[in-house]
Amino acid sequence: MVVAMAVDALLGWPAWLFARIGHPVTWLGGLIAAIDTTWNRASDPPSLRRAAGVAGALAVIALSAALGWVLQSLLPSGWIQIVLIGILAWPLVALRSLHDHVAAVATPLLAGDVAAAREAVSRIVGRDPASLDEAGIARAAIESLAENTSDGIVAPVFWGALFGLPGILGYKAINTLDSMIGHRNDRHEAFGWAAARIDDVANFIPARLTGFLFVLLAPQRSEALACMTRDARRHRSPNAGWPEAAMAGGLGVRLSGPRIYHGSVSNEPWLNESARDPRAADIAEALAVYRPAMLLVAGLLAILAVA
Repeated sequence: MVVAMAVDALLGWPAWLFARIGHPVTWLGGLIAAIDTTWNRASDPPSLRRAAGVAGALAVIALSAALGWVLQSLLPSGWIQIVLIGILAWPLVALRSLHDHVAAVATPLLAGDVAAAREAVSRIVGRDPASLDEAGIARAAIESLAENTSDGIVAPVFWGALFGLPGILGYKAINTLDSMIGHRNDRHEAFGWAAARIDDVANFIPARLTGFLFVLLAPQRSEALACMTRDARRHRSPNAGWPEAAMAGGLGVRLSGPRIYHGSVSNEPWLNESARDPRAADIAEALAVYRPAMLLVAGLLAILAVA
């Protein structure tokens, strides 16, 4: 996992490579979309759609983990195996892309270019960008950074460290299933039920680890810990509230709160409600917490690897 993080920090996932072969997550997405199209029939009763969703989710996860096991078993033993597993796991650790996408919001917002910042934040969040002022843009970027540090880096590295390629591939299948079908809407309420529940379980420990990482490295540590322990459970997600609340308290800003999706207001509770709204500079401050947090993760894993 240290090798995977190092390669991703150095290279990311180059645009030319994506143009040629796509990305493992897009391959998973194609499989999930095919299952959703063929197995999730609107004419079926909710109980049957839920059963089909359970079967589909388990099939995708099992197939992904089995592929990881086969690949890992074919590799030679010793240090060459460690390096090769790290290279194969590299696309599944979104360390650099997360940093770059959030920094792409901070740069124009710091320069006062709200339109460009709205365009950049629309690539990482689903809320309506036209409705966002500077505080809304900064809030969306910081929330995305906090939540995706857990989902995109800590969680896959956690499961990869425990179980190697089967662990990290299985986790990415779980996370991709949740992002595609784990929604509370007419189409996926029943079919995506299993995907959402499995994702909640898989992220339970990583989300809390991420929250404590932010507490350790936040500018305001005591406030970060207090906010996380007080407000994390107020979040609509059982997991995302932990890193988001820690980041809110650590930066001294309020996050979450009401937002607009597809023209409709979603009245989410505030995290660190009494604090001020975030500004452009707070995105840069959040990134300044994120970078040493990722170095700390890699360092701890390296120590465990040689201990």
